[in-house]
Amino acid sequence: MTRRVVVTGMAGITALGNDWATISSRMAAGETGIRRMHDWDGKYDLRTRLAAPVADFNLKGKFNRKQLRSMGRVAQMAVAATDNALEMAGLRNDTALLQGGRLGIAYGSSFGSTPPVIAFTRLMETGDSNGITATSYIQMMSHTAAVNIGVLYGISGRIIPTSTACTSGSMGIGYAYEAIKFGMQDVMIAGGAEELCPTMVAVFDTLFATSTCNDTPELTPRPYDARRDGLVIGEGAGTLILEEYTHAKARGATIYGEIIGFSSNSDGAHVTQPAADKMQIALGKSLETAGLQPGDIDVINGHGTATDHGDLAETTATRAVFNRAIPIHTLKGHFGHSLGACGAIEAWLGLEMMREGSFVATANLAQIDPQCADLDYIYSTPRKMTAEHLMSNNFAFGGINTSLIFRQV
Repeated sequence: MTRRVVVTGMAGITALGNDWATISSRMAAGETGIRRMHDWDGKYDLRTRLAAPVADFNLKGKFNRKQLRSMGRVAQMAVAATDNALEMAGLRNDTALLQGGRLGIAYGSSFGSTPPVIAFTRLMETGDSNGITATSYIQMMSHTAAVNIGVLYGISGRIIPTSTACTSGSMGIGYAYEAIKFGMQDVMIAGGAEELCPTMVAVFDTLFATSTCNDTPELTPRPYDARRDGLVIGEGAGTLILEEYTHAKARGATIYGEIIGFSSNSDGAHVTQPAADKMQIALGKSLETAGLQPGDIDVINGHGTATDHGDLAETTATRAVFNRAIPIHTLKGHFGHSLGACGAIEAWLGLEMMREGSFVATANLAQIDPQCADLDYIYSTPRKMTAEHLMSNNFAFGGINTSLIFRQV
């Protein structure tokens, strides 16, 4: 016997703001979070000078120094998003539930906080360990977000860290969904986070996969566009509070949506080049777990990295599964590619848009690449539409594919 899983809280930290009202108004005004990083000039040997940073982020005053000392920036953004999501769910001060063992965490990032790496590198190169503190590794480790969330709130349920690059956030949500669906937990904190660092940018820069429209940040990245020239790295965090349906109803919680499908698989073929046929399988399995047919999905939030291999493989797989020009958009043009955070941020904002009945146009998409598959790309203007089912897809290095399906409740 399986159980229904609903969303009772959701929040995030993004380059366009930290609440839906702010983000939606800025997107409606044509803004994106992409910026030229002038402080990189002459400092880093990178082709790109573009990123989507979160401005003016600071947790001082909300949490004390002792609470923050084990958190690097990535964990701090995860905690900020989680605190707001718990508040929205009405669970922030429910100590009995938070610490009772039936509430857990599934949360991920590509990596931990990168500044402590410098101190460890110095140790390896010179033997000097003066820069290493008692919390350096805790800030740096890949499961730092999940652990810091757990310690801050005294959570004693299961912890599922997901460090799978660009699918970290979506996989966190998917595994949290399964933990509740199959009775392992009643409530889960789920999502992902990532902090902006030149090392992350360099990964893609060395592959010639970053945009170099350095003087026109407002025009890039351009997902699915014939004139795209690569991705832009961003940062942020997204958290969903998932809850077993009867548990949520019993306490009178507001329900913002339901997760009814999830699938994840791997290509097993290439570490950086995606495989459309395995993506296709992941999307099909997600429909299968949801008990839906392709015609039941109303709109897709695509991964949309604005890279040649990524956009072509994704759209080819999508067309193969749906065999029609299904509506699709992506948020990468607005927020850049926030790696481990993107799946969670996109799930949160996808639910917000589904509830409003309006889906934002893919930023900077003006001329659809004829090599991309024949889909109904949402561009130029927002799409007013009633959507009962939303599919949100993400794909990562290593050939890792995820697909989530949300239902309007």
